[in-house]
Parts: sequence; C-alpha cells; structure tokens
Amino acid sequence: MMEGLLGGVLIFILAAFVGFEVITKVPPTLYTPLMSGTNAISGIVLIGALLVAGSYGDTIGAVVGFLAVVLATINVAGGFLVTDRMLRMFKKGQTKS
Repeated sequence: MMEGLLGGVLIFILAAFVGFEVITKVPPTLYTPLMSGTNAISGIVLIGALLVAGSYGDTIGAVVGFLAVVLATINVAGGFLVTDRMLRMFKKGQTKS
C-alpha cells in the first residue's frame, strides 16, 4: 500500500514539474490554443471524476467523487469563459468588455 502511495506522489511531482516547464516556454500568441487544449483535458478529468463518484459504494468515496466532479466542472466552465473572453479580444470592430 505504501509503495503505491509513494509512486503516486512521485508521478504527481514529476508531472507538476514537467507541466510547469512546458507552460513557461509557451509564447503569448499560443495562449488561446493552449487554453482550448486544457479545456479538453479538463473535460476528460470531469468524466473520470464522474466514474470515480459512481464506482464507490462507501460514503467517503462518494463525497470525494462528488467534490472531484464539482471542482472539475468549475475548472471546465472557467476555462471556457476565459477562452471566450480571449477570443473576443481578437475580433475586429468590437469593443472589449
């Protein structure tokens, strides 16, 4: 059990480091496509959260799954709002809001 937890924490730390290194090297002109890709990944996370929420029969699993669904939904909705606002900034002839 402890080896699995340690492996999971190690993978999380490595993924956070690689993600930070990749994101810091993205030029500003690619922020909108990057945000769209991130929204797609967040949608996959939402589906995974739904599967986790529905697969556990105990109370703790249901609560953690529900929390994961709520947070993933907020992430997806916020990402789409930010992407929409960024895309509106590039349209000609319209004022920025």
